[in-house]
Amino acid sequence: MTVTEDSFTNWSNRERIAESMIPVIGKLHRERDVTVLLHSRSLVNKSVVSILKTHRFARQITGEELSVTDTLPYLEALTTLDLGPSQIDLALLAAAHQADPRGLTVAEFTAEAVAGATGADKIERRDPRDVVLYGFGRIGRLLARLLIEKAGSGNGLRLRAIVVRKGKGEFADDLVKRASLLRRDSIHGQFQGTIAVDEANGTIIANGNEIKVIHADDPTAVDYQAYGIKDAILIDNTGKWRDRAGLSQHLRPGIAKVVLTAPGKGDVPNIVHGVNHSTVKPDERILSCASCTTNAIVPPLKAMADEYGVLRGHVETVHSYTNDQNLLDNYHGSERRGRSAALNMVITETGAASAVAKALPDLKAPITGSSIRVPVPDVSIAILSLRLGRETTREEVLDHLRQTSLTSPLKRQIDFTSAPDAVSSDFIGSRHASIVDAGATKVDGDNAILYLWYDNEFGYSCQVVRVVQHVSGVEYPTYPATPEV
Repeated sequence: MTVTEDSFTNWSNRERIAESMIPVIGKLHRERDVTVLLHSRSLVNKSVVSILKTHRFARQITGEELSVTDTLPYLEALTTLDLGPSQIDLALLAAAHQADPRGLTVAEFTAEAVAGATGADKIERRDPRDVVLYGFGRIGRLLARLLIEKAGSGNGLRLRAIVVRKGKGEFADDLVKRASLLRRDSIHGQFQGTIAVDEANGTIIANGNEIKVIHADDPTAVDYQAYGIKDAILIDNTGKWRDRAGLSQHLRPGIAKVVLTAPGKGDVPNIVHGVNHSTVKPDERILSCASCTTNAIVPPLKAMADEYGVLRGHVETVHSYTNDQNLLDNYHGSERRGRSAALNMVITETGAASAVAKALPDLKAPITGSSIRVPVPDVSIAILSLRLGRETTREEVLDHLRQTSLTSPLKRQIDFTSAPDAVSSDFIGSRHASIVDAGATKVDGDNAILYLWYDNEFGYSCQVVRVVQHVSGVEYPTYPATPEV
């Protein structure tokens, strides 16, 4: 009985501490544009239980649970500083302080660790950058959710409009249906907030954000300035145009840049955030975020190449079905995708392997790839088989990837799990580009096989938003700073 009471008392105490953290985290976000993280996971707008679960999840990465009693002092120290827009990771702060031999107090160490975000060095808060979504399908609606979520501080990015084809017949007035699809999602759940429809003005109001719904069949038919949109970044998630000539149709008065959510063709730069986003030229007006699979494999491929060298590789993706397939057997332009997605494993092609060269031009190793679509609606796995430049061990590889997921510049792209019973649905809603499955990893001398889970919808959408933040100048630095790889 005593043990049970002690455990419950401990839980209640941690609940109380987590409750006290919520208004502090919210105030830092709203008033200073500071996002509080824990192992790269945002704590903004999280419930008491979510905060506690995020702390407990640390045991999957470091082997030890992180307690709110450990992180609260660092959060309290942040409130005493003159912070500018930034992201601050409490887990990294606590770990760095614990490893520091100088005996500094929490307040002293915190002030030093986030000095780049304070005083004369801090970034000034900017006016929000307009964003337009061209298309409102699976990726478009998830991007809308993320953009609305990140507008909580009133700065950064602001979703101003979505452009869709107008429905016909009984679907001609489709505003309510568009709003309903944003409000409810069979995979990703309910929208976190409130959604209203202003049919008279053709707008969806989501958490106070007024989003104009523009009907158009042709990019050149839209007058964005008529809606007060200026210097906007347009995200094309239709995939209809993938080369510079086609995407250039979006570059009209009011639109400054175009970001494609599919692999770009020709000279369109394919950007994987965390790997080559810093190569985007300031005057580049058209770029691609590559594919979900490219985003999943390139960060861990870079991590392995930097540490061990890679001589060659093959990626086999086991991919959830998409809207490009038929629910039941029917005509399709692709030979196999016409067969029922819900009933079959379908062999298909993937351009991810060839796209690696665009994201990692210094990697000369040949990478091949193939794909199998399977009857699940979301979350895929990439099996990355590599011939390394030197021999190593499974333990060394896992330790390297674990540390990469914790402290490297790729920590927002690569996650790590050692859960022995992990399955695909566990990773729905993951904000990382891919998650290394420690239990499935195989290493034999200079051969390594990595199993990489990825939410091909939500995780990819997070990568797209990171690219948009970068090119718009509202990608804020993370503290404590991590060394470049």
